[in-house]
Amino acid sequence: MSAITLRIDGMHCGACVRRVTQALQRVEGAEVQEVRIGAARMEVLDAGSTPALLVSIAKAGFSAHVEE
Repeated sequence: MSAITLRIDGMHCGACVRRVTQALQRVEGAEVQEVRIGAARMEVLDAGSTPALLVSIAKAGFSAHVEE
């Protein structure tokens, strides 16, 4: 597993954190470590999981990118 951090735009409250957390928990191959306003940290089985994470966040109503 490898750690990644996603920068998430548009989050501003606890409800946003909850929506993003729930969306990320649905992605197979990813283990959510922490979600806070503006970012999420997780462990993924492989880099192939990253696009699914970004799509899941988009479906929750936010945009995101991988922090390099």
